[in-house]
Amino acid sequence: MGNVGASLELRGIRKTYGIAKDQLVRAADDVSLTIEAGAFVALTGASGSGKSTLLHLIGAIERPDSGTIMSNGQNVTTLQGGALARYRRTVGFVFQSYHLLPALTALDNVVAPVLPYRTSFNKRERGRELLAAVGLAGREQSLPAKLSGGEQQRVAIARALVNSPALLLADEPTGNLDSANANEILQLLTSLRSDREMTIIMATHDPQVAAHAERLIRLRDGAVVDDIALTQGYPVEDVIRRVGQLG
Repeated sequence: MGNVGASLELRGIRKTYGIAKDQLVRAADDVSLTIEAGAFVALTGASGSGKSTLLHLIGAIERPDSGTIMSNGQNVTTLQGGALARYRRTVGFVFQSYHLLPALTALDNVVAPVLPYRTSFNKRERGRELLAAVGLAGREQSLPAKLSGGEQQRVAIARALVNSPALLLADEPTGNLDSANANEILQLLTSLRSDREMTIIMATHDPQVAAHAERLIRLRDGAVVDDIALTQGYPVEDVIRRVGQLG
């Protein structure tokens, strides 16, 4: 079920929010980035640095005030109506809070995003395959309350994959997990990306989490202030130092 990952080209992206009268926050300040298909990128920076905003803009949940976002050659910033909905279905989102529906089983949570649509695949069969892929075979009928935090995040990841997305956007995906479960989720993301050829962009403030990526992009006040390749064996201490430069 592998797809070719999404390549991204961001040029001059700006996004400003008014939080009070005469007070503006620059959540994205002239961001220009090129991200190759199949890359695993960590966005880091202090709270309020613009990590979540950038994910929302790339995922077309929000629109930039100016600039362009190209995904596999398609201008995301000009999409409307059905074309916008189709693009969003090529993007998977994973959040810090799992956002599972408490009255639905694990399987029903996974297939919920595609229930309104006609699909070329059997929805429940796809859901079972994905739960098995994230290590939850046999837990299809479990309600979220009967699952641990790590298991709930696995369900959320399976749900994000139900459309075989070319791009997975993960916003602090390990933020509510202990270190052991966090490491398992990161290993899972790494293996899924390899198996399915997805592009992954993950926002995190945790240097240990960021060290799993291949590239570290650090934001401050909505602007890119650091962009480094994390080659295999890149010292975690250096990642910690980079992520720690938040002031």
